[in-house]
Formats: sequence, C-alpha cells, structure tokens
Amino acid sequence: MRPTLLLALIFAVLASTTGTSLAQHPQPQRPAITGIAFMRVYSTDPAAAERFYGTTLGLTRVVADSSDAKWVYAVNSRQWVEVLPHTPPPSATQRMVAVAFMTRDAAALERYLNAKGVATTEPMHDGEFGVRDPEGNLVLFVDGHEREGVAKLVAAAPTSETAASQRIIHVGFIVRDRAKEDTFWREVLGFTPYWHGGRTESETDWVSQQVPEGQDWLEYMLSASATPTLKETGTQDHFSLGTERIQTVLARLQANGCTDAQCRAIQVGHDGKIQLNLFDPDQTRAEFMEFTPAIKSCCSPMLGHPPGPIEAK
Repeated sequence: MRPTLLLALIFAVLASTTGTSLAQHPQPQRPAITGIAFMRVYSTDPAAAERFYGTTLGLTRVVADSSDAKWVYAVNSRQWVEVLPHTPPPSATQRMVAVAFMTRDAAALERYLNAKGVATTEPMHDGEFGVRDPEGNLVLFVDGHEREGVAKLVAAAPTSETAASQRIIHVGFIVRDRAKEDTFWREVLGFTPYWHGGRTESETDWVSQQVPEGQDWLEYMLSASATPTLKETGTQDHFSLGTERIQTVLARLQANGCTDAQCRAIQVGHDGKIQLNLFDPDQTRAEFMEFTPAIKSCCSPMLGHPPGPIEAK
C-alpha cells in the first residue's frame, strides 16, 4: 500500500473516531435562567434589620431553619431577601454576600458551567448551588421547578399586605473589569445587553444586562473608588424593587411608618425611570424603581423588554 494512501486511511479513521466520540458525549446545553431569586446580605444590627425589612419594606419573614442563622424575607412566591444576622462580615466595608438567579434546571446548569470550566464553590443543596464570577462574587442558582429548601418555604409564604413592592427587578454590585466579567455573564451565561449610561453622556458608570430568558437584570457598578467606604459600597451593591407607580410605594412606606424626608425623595434616574432609594441599617441600598421609563433615557436606548409585576418562569 502506498504511504499516501495509508496516511489517508489513518486520518479517516481518526476523524470518524473523533466524530463518534463527540456524538456520544455532546456538550451540555445551558438551561433557562429566568430571573432574580434573591440577594443575601450581612447585618450587624439584627433588630434594626428586622425593622427595616419587616416593617419599613413590609416583607414577610419566613422561618428558614431552627438555627436562626439566616433570616428570609419573602418578596413574592419566587423572590426574597436573605439577611445573615449573626455572621460577622469579613470586611468592614462590605455587606453583600451573594446574588442568586432562578433557573429551570439547577442540576443541568451546574453541569453546563462545569463543562465550561466554571468550578462549583457551593455544592448543590436543596436545589441550589453556587459559583464565583471572575471578580470573586458569589453567584447562586436556584431551581425554580423543583422547589426545595428556602424556595419551597417562600412559595408557601402568605402574601404580605404591607409590602411596599412585591417584585425584585434587578441587582447590582461593584465591578472593576467589565470585559472580564462579560466573559462569564454574557459569554457563558448568555445575559444580553439592556442599557448602559453614566453621569454624563461621555461616561459609562453603569452597564445592565438582562437574564437570557426573562426581563430581570444585573447592573455592573463601574465607578466605585479604589478603597470605597461602607456607605459607598452599600450604595453600589444594591437590589431594586419594582413598581408600576412610585406613588403606590410612597403611600405604603408612609403607612409602614417611614415618614422622614428620605422616604419621599423620589428622583428620575439617567435611565429615565422614577426611583426612590432607602438604605438598610448596614447601608445596603434598596432602590424602588418604576418598571418603565417616564422620560427618554440618557446615553443609550433600552435594548430589551422592561420587567413587569410578574417574573418570568
């Protein structure tokens, strides 16, 4: 047999074997990521935290476990805020612990991320697992179909009649390297551009990207100083509660006993949406925001559909 013919046969066999191997072991597909599940924060003053989340915001506190290590405040049947009342923060200037998103299949998403080289740092437990993004932020994913653990408790919690809002529409945190974060959030997870803007037309201080199968979004906060104070970090690391009309929020806050000037300090953001900012006792910002812009947004157009009262499933 001629050497050239022999080489051709060898390459043909190798190609066939490789193709068969790939067919037998297909790459995992990413299951849907539909929205925000929760944000978790530290508290250094549990009593004050209870007054803020339970009374001022009017959220229902759900008993998560007998150890009292984690307080869970239901926002609706699929979203909540977690407060760690007895765990000392690792830093004097940081209170955010984690952000979490809903997926239709947590186990499949974990396999997908592992196949992409993203290591699991919080093992699967009660339908929830965690990884770290490129800048070290803890990101959790909750199975929205197999409701276990906290998700199951929140689903069964009664609707709060005193809640100033019953919808989380976005979370945000400090980002130092936008391009590096994009490799995870956009390239691996499939988040899509929503809006970006800054304090002036020529700046980019905030970059928002929506979950791939919903309208909730994550906001990169790009303008933090090199060594932010607790107040600055708390302003940047935040969660946002949506509403059809900000006047509804004002009325509910007043009924809940929030009567000082901050409880009425509405403003229009650079994205054109009417908003109101409150701060928990550890300076973490809770931003009330109307679902749709009241005026034209600065800096860039809105690229995705706005959120509404009901989270995507």
